[in-house]
Amino acid sequence: MSVRTVMIVEDSPTMRQLLIFALKRLKNLRVVEAGDGVEALKKLNQEKTDLFIIDINMPVMDGLKLISILRQNPEYKDVPIVIVTTEGAEEDRKRALALGANVYITKPVHSATLLKTVSELLHVSETGE
Repeated sequence: MSVRTVMIVEDSPTMRQLLIFALKRLKNLRVVEAGDGVEALKKLNQEKTDLFIIDINMPVMDGLKLISILRQNPEYKDVPIVIVTTEGAEEDRKRALALGANVYITKPVHSATLLKTVSELLHVSETGE
């Protein structure tokens, strides 16, 4: 089984660490971090990414702008995008999904929810199964 790459785009280092810690339970998964949308786009040139976990509220470039850029790129138009955000408002959820996000999770994120979502989208299993 090949290693899959997940890019976490989140401006909070603490939140990134929590997400990484949860994702360590999945097999054959490599995590790349970016602090905002611009950094994520720069890293895309070096990394093939199989799934994105994106926060909406970030400085420089927010998550919604990043989603629209990714969906316009033929290489990333079908790559799963999971939104993880404090924005619980229905209009934010609708906008993110309309732009092309696959799943919308509000913080606080439960690791079981995150693991189930990522493993289903990437067809990978948790370690110890």
